[in-house]
Amino acid sequence: MEILKVSSHSTPNSVAGAIAGVIREKEAVEVQAVGAGAANQAVKAIAIARGYLAPIGVNLICIPAFTNITIDGEERTAIKLICEQR
Repeated sequence: MEILKVSSHSTPNSVAGAIAGVIREKEAVEVQAVGAGAANQAVKAIAIARGYLAPIGVNLICIPAFTNITIDGEERTAIKLICEQR
């Protein structure tokens, strides 16, 4: 599954376009975010992506979960939002 990493500085419209593109091709994508600001941008992007995909009959769903990742040699907890079409 492809992983899209979102930061607090990510533009939600750009991330939404990336999500929609991957969903059209592969039917699922994992969106990762570390921190409240990044999670906020990720959730906004998913909401926008739903709007991009709805006209073509794709109902985008999101399954939240936690994962551990390493950033600069340090273990961090990230939220992963698994997006799939239904």
